Amino acid sequence: MDYALHILIFVGIYAILAVSLDLIVGHGGFLSIAHGAFFGLGAYASALMAVQLGAPFLVGILCGMAVAAIVSLLVSLPSLRLHGDFFVVASFGFQIIAFSIFNNWMELTRGPLGIPGIPQPEVLGWQVDSNVEFVVLVTVIATMTYLVVWRITTSPFGRVLHAIREDEVVAKAMGKNTLRFKVTVFAVSAALAASAGGLYAHYITYIDPTSFTIMESILIISMVIIGGAGRLWGPLIGAIVLVTLPELLRFVGLPSSMAASVRQIVYGVLLVVMMMLRPRGLVGTYAFGR
Repeated sequence: MDYALHILIFVGIYAILAVSLDLIVGHGGFLSIAHGAFFGLGAYASALMAVQLGAPFLVGILCGMAVAAIVSLLVSLPSLRLHGDFFVVASFGFQIIAFSIFNNWMELTRGPLGIPGIPQPEVLGWQVDSNVEFVVLVTVIATMTYLVVWRITTSPFGRVLHAIREDEVVAKAMGKNTLRFKVTVFAVSAALAASAGGLYAHYITYIDPTSFTIMESILIISMVIIGGAGRLWGPLIGAIVLVTLPELLRFVGLPSSMAASVRQIVYGVLLVVMMMLRPRGLVGTYAFGR
């Protein structure tokens, strides 16, 4: 039972990450490979607030979201003036820089030693100390994330985002400040990813830089591609598939030395098949990478 609950918790955390990335990929039309970095910023900010300052869980989560949003401005204001592959390269560079900071700033992040002893969440007097309670907490925050994204994408703001996605030149010709819209949605996406990082840190109770590498960003992108970009349920389906699939491989009986490599092969095959046969993903409305 605890094993199944553990999987549900990770599905919820990665659903938050995937739907927040889809906000800029499926609705904004620009690809970022820096989501793992914002995931890490939220985790480290929340963990440090709790361990070093004794801050409550909600304060730590909000602090992590604020840090990610502010840092996103430093990245997006210069980078979003770039287009297409150039922005992808810029976001990739930020991901590498963020990982290097996590791994080398010993005085703050403890580098490869990580941060242990992160307390379990307490929300308004409710002590979350079991997997069942954590599933409830993750479900609540994931639902709030979905509602925020739904409200954004169905509002006039969202319609401008879709116009930018389809043809940014036309959106500019209509008098829209496309840079402002892209910077804003990038900050919202980063903040939502940071909330998932805070949940992760308080669930695992230990974090280190290996959880926030470029491979983490690629995994989140894979969830959006496979589930389908541009539709709210797509990232959720992608998260379910890519979180549960490695667990199913455990029952095949592969040696532990081979399991990680086989998992990467399966991910790669899925991505190639989806891009060739169904570029919109399983339920998506936006053809990824067009």
